[in-house]
Amino acid sequence: MRFAASSIALLLWAASCSRSNTTAQVEGVGPQSSPRAAPNAEPPARPAVALPAPRELPPTRVAAAPRVVAIGDVHGDLDVTRSVLRMVGAIDASDHWIGANLVVMQVGDQLDRGDQERGILALFEQLEVEAARAGGAFYALNGNHEVMNAQADFRYVTPGGYRDFDGTPERPEWAGMLARVPPNLRSRVAAFAPGGAWARRLAAHNTVMVIGDTVFAHGGLLPQHVDYGLERINRAVREYLLGTQRELPSVLEGEDSPFWHRAFAMGDDPAACAVLGQLLARVGAQRLVIGHTVQQRGINAGCDGRVWRIDVGLSRYYNGPVQALELRPDAAPRIVTGAR
Repeated sequence: MRFAASSIALLLWAASCSRSNTTAQVEGVGPQSSPRAAPNAEPPARPAVALPAPRELPPTRVAAAPRVVAIGDVHGDLDVTRSVLRMVGAIDASDHWIGANLVVMQVGDQLDRGDQERGILALFEQLEVEAARAGGAFYALNGNHEVMNAQADFRYVTPGGYRDFDGTPERPEWAGMLARVPPNLRSRVAAFAPGGAWARRLAAHNTVMVIGDTVFAHGGLLPQHVDYGLERINRAVREYLLGTQRELPSVLEGEDSPFWHRAFAMGDDPAACAVLGQLLARVGAQRLVIGHTVQQRGINAGCDGRVWRIDVGLSRYYNGPVQALELRPDAAPRIVTGAR
């Protein structure tokens, strides 16, 4: 199963849970048994490093906004991320919010394939704060590549992507396990393993979100996900990234999960469109907006406008068009196109 946790992630989770019950409660991790280490096998623990307190999740459902802009996968390319945000009027030349009451939704996959991931994550955090102060909002979802990094699946990390997280604070209880990780991987593992410094920051991102009459997910959504509960999905991913739950629930694993689903991105199969209709009826939405699957012809709609596919390969890895999807309550969805 694709979402079975990696051996590195499991070892680190076990290490974080091997501390005393009192310490585990402070860290938010329940007590667990773990294999006894051989005498002197682990180096002395490093001094404790204060990790950032995890921010709360945004609401799963928010009211319609006068203007919503949806942006697809950016995959480690800060330059094109800035370009598309400037194109839609969200930021100025100094990367500060100028969007007033604009709402921006980025549908996941900030990580992998590029060397500027840390800058993207930092910019998104900044814009969350600035947009809220101005009466707008900035949201970023978790995609499959965020979860892959939490599971130490680094197949798509670039050499620069490893260096980008050098100096990441390490949880002291991971010292022994991290000592066994290849040196070039150590900072990346410390950053994104559940409970790590950057995983805790990703834990403040939803996995699925509804804005007005539009539902957003990275790969897709199915009726069984609605039955499980959208809020419950968001909380489950948060708890996994914080390290308080060892595994994702089965509804979030495999090819049909919200991270990996592709049936609505591959054409207008009548059976898939029928399922989409059932999904939207259960959510109470008019359309689904997804990323994950690169669209060679740019942003496009399917199933009579009930699904919009917005992963156009923005990053330089794909070198696709600079496009975003604009949604207004009083107008049909509009594709916004600009230059790099």
